[in-house]
Amino acid sequence: MEENSSFVSESTLTTAMEAEPQEEDRDPESNPLNQPLLKRSRTLSSSPLAIVGTKVSLIESLDYEINENDLFKHDWRSRSRVQVLQYIFSKWTLACLVGLLTGIIATLINLAIENIAGYKLLKVVEYIKEERYLMGFAYFTTANFLLTLVAAVLCVWFAPTAAGPGIPEIKAYLNGIDTPNMFGATTLIVKIIGSIGAVAAGLDLGKEGPLVHIGSCIASLLGQGGTDNYRVKWTWLRYFNNDRDRRDLITCGASSGVCAAFRAPVGGVLFALEEVATWWRSALLWRTFFSTAIVVVVLRTFIEVCKAGDCGLFGEGGLIMFDVSGVSVSYRIMDIIPVAIIGLLGGFLGSLYNHLLHKVLRVYNLINQKGKMQKLLLSLGVSLFTSICQYSLPYLVQCTPCNPSLPDSVCPTNGRSGNFKQFNCPKGQYNDLATLLLTTNDDAVRNIFSINTPAEFQPLSLVIFFLLYCVLGLITFGIAVPSGLFLPIILMGSGYGRLIGLLMKPYTNLDQGLLAVLGAASLMSGSMRMTVSLCVIFLELTNNLLLLPITMIVLLISKTVGDSFNPSIYEIILHLKGLPFLDANPETWMRNITVGDLADAKPAVVTLRGLEKVSRIVEVLKNTTHNGFPVVDAEAVVPPVGMAVGATELHGVVLRKHLLQLLKKKWFLRERRRTEEWEVREKFTWVELAEREGKIEELAVTKEEMEMYVDLHPLTNTTPYTVIESMSVAKALVLFRQVGLRHLLIVPKYEAAGVPPVIGILTRQDLRPYNILTAFPHLTRIKSNHKGN
Repeated sequence: MEENSSFVSESTLTTAMEAEPQEEDRDPESNPLNQPLLKRSRTLSSSPLAIVGTKVSLIESLDYEINENDLFKHDWRSRSRVQVLQYIFSKWTLACLVGLLTGIIATLINLAIENIAGYKLLKVVEYIKEERYLMGFAYFTTANFLLTLVAAVLCVWFAPTAAGPGIPEIKAYLNGIDTPNMFGATTLIVKIIGSIGAVAAGLDLGKEGPLVHIGSCIASLLGQGGTDNYRVKWTWLRYFNNDRDRRDLITCGASSGVCAAFRAPVGGVLFALEEVATWWRSALLWRTFFSTAIVVVVLRTFIEVCKAGDCGLFGEGGLIMFDVSGVSVSYRIMDIIPVAIIGLLGGFLGSLYNHLLHKVLRVYNLINQKGKMQKLLLSLGVSLFTSICQYSLPYLVQCTPCNPSLPDSVCPTNGRSGNFKQFNCPKGQYNDLATLLLTTNDDAVRNIFSINTPAEFQPLSLVIFFLLYCVLGLITFGIAVPSGLFLPIILMGSGYGRLIGLLMKPYTNLDQGLLAVLGAASLMSGSMRMTVSLCVIFLELTNNLLLLPITMIVLLISKTVGDSFNPSIYEIILHLKGLPFLDANPETWMRNITVGDLADAKPAVVTLRGLEKVSRIVEVLKNTTHNGFPVVDAEAVVPPVGMAVGATELHGVVLRKHLLQLLKKKWFLRERRRTEEWEVREKFTWVELAEREGKIEELAVTKEEMEMYVDLHPLTNTTPYTVIESMSVAKALVLFRQVGLRHLLIVPKYEAAGVPPVIGILTRQDLRPYNILTAFPHLTRIKSNHKGN
């Protein structure tokens, strides 16, 4: 079951593929089953391609580092107290708007799903009551087919980045990777409509992952004032025209999405902290908590409104809330046995699920290689299989007589929800498997989590339910619709948790519904490897603080077991997609190589002079794809005390987008001279420099202008992060990731005349394990030795 170690390293570097990404008629996800999803170049540093959603895109890094050039320093010094307060107030206002809009959209999604799925199921029940079983099957299958068709068509043809959960791409963005078109308006709209269609179609997927993506899209659009084509140019929004503040807003959006999915405000904050965010600070903690608090208020308000019956079939349900507060939780020594078994099974089955899902996604890649129509047919095929199983499998189990103590209005029921569905059974009896299958996924979880119902479900029904959702959980994730992993894993885990409750009934007093909750938590921890945030989410879901000790034990056991087999499911997806995610812990063998060794394995660093010719800048921009260039001053200047005579000064780093701004505005000098501070402020503002760059091919420079000069000093970041050439790669990786860098300069150990002030520049790709092992094959033996020990 253990993942191939080469997969974790190899699939991190993505640079090229057989088909050009611009060819829209061909599906780029095509390679043999035993190969990474995208081709790779055996070079240390390159510009990668990666799969974002279901679309292959060119990946760049984000500029989280503060660019301390002269314009930034002047703007920072000139800000008044009013402007500083306006900036702080704007942050909190946007955090409030993120929570408000996420809560409203989440409510509307739930409202639509519950009504569409509810009326669909009511019509099916009518046909069953009339014993028109084939008509009920045809209606059920056709409705699900059409709902899936809508979701899949939108994702395949209009917004490929809306497919899937979106959480791996959000993790990558917060790690410093720009994921193109991931947070656009079209993606948001398709994600909303697609989630409604896919979940209402009864597919084995949830809206939790898509809600995280929806919250992030809302945050990104608010931060930049709208879409690229229709952007609001309000003055106060200029403060957020940078990657750092957009990163904080998207973190608020991700936590708001989790809160909207589970009504778990604290769990949402901890999810962002533990699972998706790479960079964190206390101020961000407060704003994410504020956003989730707004979400909870919005959800609670809508629930109170809907209790009056004004929301159709939404009613009191519609949002996942498994209240097991009524169960009496008392522990005995023997209760440790079922709890430990659930934890062990959760870790083992979670890692097995990750392993099998990895293989299924590769098979889907082969199916999708011929084009968009194959993606659509795959989604529709999964929908048909799901509908057939959900409708036909309840006929395999025997009807169960209702408990005489229950009123006729409770058992059996013929509505869209309820714990005792009559289905094909005679009066006074119910079909327990139909109770779990012919309902919405949220109601299925409520039913299997139900407390004080020890005899409600037969062992055969639970076995069929568990096996079915294991199969559906593997084949549904990866189709071209918005999908989440939370609910499928909850359904699988609750199935074996309740089954263990039945088997251990003579030996434990723990309620079977409680063991179902623990089973769901264990499988989520075994697959996603979350602990703290998951524990709090389940406590907020179940509304029972007494579950804390045994929930903690289950999560710790399952995570420990799962970690011994393979990475978490999101890490596997990140590697499959080729997103160059930097892990928190460097490889052990990285301490055996220095950054100087990496610099020697790379082409010579491209530098610019402080006073540079226009022709040289144009040449560099046309012939390289680098996004940062060290700026050096080689003029004869009076050296500082201790500096060698004739040594060259490292002035800083200038970004590619700033060079393009220079050329676009034609800020050229006829003579080679340093400019005054006021000259650059007349031509540029820090807001303009924060704009995304264009392309060098779009700019026109005359022959006369080519002979002019540019003063790069005012636009150069004079405080870049540097490391000495003798530093280990492991230490440099930690610095690069924790600070959120895009460029890390390597400086020589000794300064002397003729020695360049910078000998290399490290980027994200240079620190990827597979890239380093490709350039230094001897490290593979060291890696194997460490693994063997």
